[in-house]
Amino acid sequence: MSGITRVRCDQLAPALGDVEGNSDLVVASVERALADRVDVLVLPELATSGYVFRDRAEALRAAITTTDPLFSRIQRLLDGTDTVVVFGFAERQRERVRNSVAVVDASGVRAVYRKTHLWDRETLVFDAGDDAPPVVDTVHGRIGVLVCYDMEFPEMPRMLALAGADLIAVPTNWPVGEHPERDRVAEVIAAQATARGNGVFIACCDRAGTERGQDWNEASVVVDQFGWVVAEAPRGAGSTAVTADVFPTLARDKSTSPHNDWLGDRRPALYRREVPRA
Repeated sequence: MSGITRVRCDQLAPALGDVEGNSDLVVASVERALADRVDVLVLPELATSGYVFRDRAEALRAAITTTDPLFSRIQRLLDGTDTVVVFGFAERQRERVRNSVAVVDASGVRAVYRKTHLWDRETLVFDAGDDAPPVVDTVHGRIGVLVCYDMEFPEMPRMLALAGADLIAVPTNWPVGEHPERDRVAEVIAAQATARGNGVFIACCDRAGTERGQDWNEASVVVDQFGWVVAEAPRGAGSTAVTADVFPTLARDKSTSPHNDWLGDRRPALYRREVPRA
């Protein structure tokens, strides 16, 4: 089992459509992470492109492929290190455009996941992915990947937990919404419940800045396998980094008492039965 892992969510503020400038933001974030000995760096959803596109054509103009120089720039920076970078990008696939996430280390692109659950106007801009989310084996444990709204569907993180994920990295763009001042935003509460229900660590990287009048929760968070917040962005902090030292492989112990286990206590055959209505 690996030892302590330094996880960082870097809450960047990408500019809509500025692929070159946003790529420089991503590279600078990687450089800071390496200087701070970060092991797993998570960046926002669509970090290279921005988010609030008017239509598919505008998104396609800001979309890239994994042959873009950004990926080789990151790989060169990571050469000789064990650091893993997870970041969102608008991905061009011929005339399709995906809301995608790449997992990159010193060996190159380890995995690309294409968001399968599109939120609100994303359905007018992006093509939903059809493949299951990946789990990537690293020296820092097994890293699963989701994107933002994907996490709201319990089946998605459960798939990753069953596949052996220790840490789920979730690039996000959480739009501001009303919530009671006494509570964290609902998305963070959902991350806590997801972590607890699956016995996994979760790192959600939100974004900062304003796009076409849209603001964001700026609520990046790292949650442990019991559902407790171990690091979070201060409310209204803008562009900031959230860093936590954790032991992701502790997630492999799913016991919750001497007689219980988060995954071992499941009864899948029961869940497939028809629910009686009295």
